[in-house]
Amino acid sequence: MVAKAVGIRALAAHLGLSIGTVSRALNGRRYVDQETRRRVIEAAATFGYAPNQSGRSLRQGATGMVAMMVPVSGKVAVADTIFMIVMEGLRVAIAESGLELMVLFDDPNDPDFAYLRRVTERRLVDGLIIADIQRIDRRIDYLLQKEMPFAAFGRSTSPGDFPWVDLNFEGFAETAIDRFAALGHREIACVTSSDEINYGFVMTDAYTAALSRHGIPFRSDLIFRVEASERGGYEFGERLLSVSKRPTAGILANETMAIGLYRKMSEAGLRPGSDFSMISFIEEPSARFLSPEATCFHTDFRLLGMRLAEALLGAMAPRTKGDAALIQEVLPTEIRAGGHSALEVAGFAP
Repeated sequence: MVAKAVGIRALAAHLGLSIGTVSRALNGRRYVDQETRRRVIEAAATFGYAPNQSGRSLRQGATGMVAMMVPVSGKVAVADTIFMIVMEGLRVAIAESGLELMVLFDDPNDPDFAYLRRVTERRLVDGLIIADIQRIDRRIDYLLQKEMPFAAFGRSTSPGDFPWVDLNFEGFAETAIDRFAALGHREIACVTSSDEINYGFVMTDAYTAALSRHGIPFRSDLIFRVEASERGGYEFGERLLSVSKRPTAGILANETMAIGLYRKMSEAGLRPGSDFSMISFIEEPSARFLSPEATCFHTDFRLLGMRLAEALLGAMAPRTKGDAALIQEVLPTEIRAGGHSALEVAGFAP
């Protein structure tokens, strides 16, 4: 007896595969082994899913286009390294699903998100990926109301069931504090973004919890919110020198901040790793030229882009009862030690 026809989401859930893998198998695209392709085609026939309908089932609109909304401002370079790597993974996954990817540059400082509204109201694309997700993000409310398929690069406390992929800021803060505590640090700073982007709050919450776990007293004056750039790192360096009881170590939300901090420390006659130890999260390739090379955390941003594509395709596919849940995922990360000894770069001799 032939089962009732299913959508691509249910077919993927039945097979234990991603929607993108199923789509590639059905469309004869690359990066699918023969055994997986056979399983997908056989399951599609069994459940009444026709391969030649897969493209249409993934698209609710008629443009065949999806867009990544890249936030740009005068504070951060347009060709942000992370976004470029993320978009490469995104581009490959989107192309293999038969769609075209657009990159739209958006103003993150526009409180009315007018450009996103124009794109949505005119249905210029069939789906969107938004970034710089705020702690409470009105864009999410708007897109859900307008029923525009989207995926978020980051989490939010805004209500609603929507797909997102994020970095493991909790794991970073916990592991970094564990490392510093093991080396004897007791005065540890937390340096994060000064705006309302949610990762800053996620990171400081995890930092506070990790301090408590080690019995280290919390000091509100050791949380520094600065611009997430070289300029912000330099500003942190200035503020660091003015703290009455100066911290001996700190965690930085991104390695770009470390570049500015190194300069300020050099101007003040201080040496990173000896006078102040740091561990950064989001790595920046140009920071590899810092000396001593700073300890940071590594994330596979190309994989992140591919998972964002999977999340968006899942949001675009028609949903039926019994479908798998939308992708809501924190990607794993790993520490990457600096070029000198751990004691010099990530600690001090107490």
